Amino acid sequence: MIKTHALFAALLVVALSLFSSSAVYANEGELIGAEQVEFEVNVNSASVTELADKLVGVGETKAQLIIEYREKHGPFTSLDQLLNVKGIGTATLDKNRERIRL
Repeated sequence: MIKTHALFAALLVVALSLFSSSAVYANEGELIGAEQVEFEVNVNSASVTELADKLVGVGETKAQLIIEYREKHGPFTSLDQLLNVKGIGTATLDKNRERIRL
């Protein structure tokens, strides 16, 4: 009887540890609820597709505007310069700060 209770307790601990992880996987390689973001994009070299796929709240239209701004004004030297791109506001930039590389 004691062995049965010990086995049940061990199985319960294992089951709970599997379901109590603080990180939730959304897509391949991406973690939600964790501090590390694996998807990074260099706004000075990325294509429309890369920008649209890797940035939250950025579709192909905004991605194209980022590229047009970059081609007209040269490479971005700070993240805050993205606020000069039509359609990129503070909320969008803040959601993506950890994803963007210069």
